[in-house]
Amino acid sequence: MKMKAHTAPMTVIPPTGEMQAVMNGEVTPASTRPPVKVEEQMDDKQLDRLATGVTVDTESSASAAPSERPEKMSIIELRKGVIKIVPVENDGEPRSLVILTNLKTLFQKQLPVMPAEYIARLVFDSASKCLAICKRGYKVVGGICYRPFPHRGFAEIVFFATASIDQEKGYGAMLMSHFKMLIRRVYPTMMHFLTYADNFAVGYFRKQGFTKEITLDRSVWAGYIKDYEGGTIMQCTLLPKVDYTRTRDIVSQQREAILAKIRQMSKSHIVYEGLPQFQPGRPEGVTVDPKDVPGLRESGWTPDMVIPAGERPSSQNAERSLMKKALSEMQTNSSAWPFQTPVNRDEVPDYYDVIEEPMDLQTMAHKLETNQYPDLTAFVSDASLIFDNCRFYNPEDSIYAKSANKLEECLHDVLKKHGRAP
Repeated sequence: MKMKAHTAPMTVIPPTGEMQAVMNGEVTPASTRPPVKVEEQMDDKQLDRLATGVTVDTESSASAAPSERPEKMSIIELRKGVIKIVPVENDGEPRSLVILTNLKTLFQKQLPVMPAEYIARLVFDSASKCLAICKRGYKVVGGICYRPFPHRGFAEIVFFATASIDQEKGYGAMLMSHFKMLIRRVYPTMMHFLTYADNFAVGYFRKQGFTKEITLDRSVWAGYIKDYEGGTIMQCTLLPKVDYTRTRDIVSQQREAILAKIRQMSKSHIVYEGLPQFQPGRPEGVTVDPKDVPGLRESGWTPDMVIPAGERPSSQNAERSLMKKALSEMQTNSSAWPFQTPVNRDEVPDYYDVIEEPMDLQTMAHKLETNQYPDLTAFVSDASLIFDNCRFYNPEDSIYAKSANKLEECLHDVLKKHGRAP
């Protein structure tokens, strides 16, 4: 180990003297503080530090902790009655026909690759069911069209879309959560969903619990659902005890339970003396046996954990993993909708006259899959081309330019999180 040792983060000064003796249990403190629920007063960075065994001062964290994470706009609008989630099918009722017509229009606009006649036929098919988000009456801003097969134990999600202008409000995640609860209520024995996802939608469905690994036997669904060329079949399996409309509360409770367990088992309050070999004035290039590092064995370290130099992941593999992570985060970002596929020449005739080097997320995904990026710099260069092209072609105050700015922030956040500042 040829590195400079630190016994605590540089932002936290290790205690000394009496305070250190108290923390090590060698001296009983004169007074004790009242118990504090640490997890309720800490921000994400402090939680990460606590999880890795670093002492966090509760008083400073209380003053620096932000307020509770704000609710998604979709949840607020649902609670206030601005939007409603409406199950609908072609039962011949005027209200149903109006909602289905608006839903068909939404799908045709948001899924331009699908033939309009095909969308209309399936939406109005008596075998199809739909779940729509209606805003201030019958305006449809999101919806799912599905075909249930109760006797086979699964349902096929045929179409899924939300209005592009509202995609930052969290309609998609909320709609999927309510859809899962609807299926469990109406079809108690139906525990699986199947869908064909476009390349740019795979990331979204993965976040909603879908996977490319199909565990449902092929004989159960083959011949019942339509194969889509260029799509990826994905499966979601419901958990019978989970209330999908309360996942935020469930995750919060799990987080509190984990933090409580960490506090019971943590030894992060014990501070060890630094190694004398690395004190100021000592010669450089000193080699230290890991077994001689104070506190290392107490942390659970064993010699078996040492990775031989030849087995360590190469920087090239690490960069490729980071590129995959960054691309997935961009593709599933709510501001990515204008950049998922190449600009349609028929819809924007002069675009390719103005923009000399067009770029989009679908093209980037293809280049990454075919190993056309030699390093992270080339990957970021293509991403920057998307943002710069958008800001050059569109007005600064347009929704497209604003989406480019937000997606660029998303990329920068991913790179910074992995220590690769753009």
